[in-house]
Amino acid sequence: MSEARPERAPRRRRPPIPIILGLVVVLAIAAVAGWYWLRPAKAQPDRFTGYVVSDNVYMAAPTAGTIASVQVARGDRVAAGAPLFSLDPTTQGARADQARAQIGEAAAQTGAAQSDLGRAQATLRGAEAEVTKAQTDLDRLTSAQREKAGAVAQTQIDQARAALANAIAQRDGARTQAAGAQSRIAAARAQVEAQRANLAATQKQVADLSAVAPVAARVEEVMYQPGEWASPNAPVVSLVPDDKVKVRFYVPQARINAFKPGTVVALACDGCPTGMTGKVQFVASRPEYTPPVIYSLQTRDKLVFMVEAVPANARLLVPGQPMDVQLSGGGGK
Repeated sequence: MSEARPERAPRRRRPPIPIILGLVVVLAIAAVAGWYWLRPAKAQPDRFTGYVVSDNVYMAAPTAGTIASVQVARGDRVAAGAPLFSLDPTTQGARADQARAQIGEAAAQTGAAQSDLGRAQATLRGAEAEVTKAQTDLDRLTSAQREKAGAVAQTQIDQARAALANAIAQRDGARTQAAGAQSRIAAARAQVEAQRANLAATQKQVADLSAVAPVAARVEEVMYQPGEWASPNAPVVSLVPDDKVKVRFYVPQARINAFKPGTVVALACDGCPTGMTGKVQFVASRPEYTPPVIYSLQTRDKLVFMVEAVPANARLLVPGQPMDVQLSGGGGK
């Protein structure tokens, strides 16, 4: 007789694996969302990102000309007064020589006019003496005629009157000649002064053909090479002065009061020596949105103020170099 087999209990159906994974994902998302909304407010950062900027000085010649020589190269350091470049002085030198020649010509004209004036003045003195003599003779004759009619012949009186008129005409002519000589002297002297001014201006232009560094700086760019033609006021050499290098960074509006002008800040950059500092020089009066150069998910759509600090040792920094800035001593909390 065969034994009866026990009945098997029905199996419990397990949920499908995709449903389990879906639940896990939903729970993970819910946990992340809860942490994001319930997390404590993040403190403002103590360190701000910025970059090095500079106010370049562009050296140019005030006149056009051919570049004769360039004494510097890109990246060189130059001291104040160091020669930078020079233009061909041939044209300006010729103008200076012409101005000197015109000064000599005007001076000669002045001398000739002075000689003419001397002769005219001598003639005038003689003519005035003749007028005086003729007037005296005429007065004497007319007086004698009044005292006694017929004492003097009428022809004598007429001759005396003609002599007086002739003397007066000669005197007036001498006066005109003297006045003309004085006018020529004044014109010649004015010409001398004008040519002297022209010579001084030309000499200044010749001096300006050779440019020197106004301050200690680093050569950023050389725009022209020897033999090239430069237009008036066209920059030939660009300089980055040591005292015009700044670190520009942006501070949220909630922290801007800690960065007053004169505040000392700590500076740091890749490869820079430790302990670098700077002093806040400028704080923008208007806020702006975070510029793209320091854009990040944490700083987007935040109002910030631009701040510029002058580094203590600007020669170690290069324009465009990223910088980290914080209040000196790590403060700012």
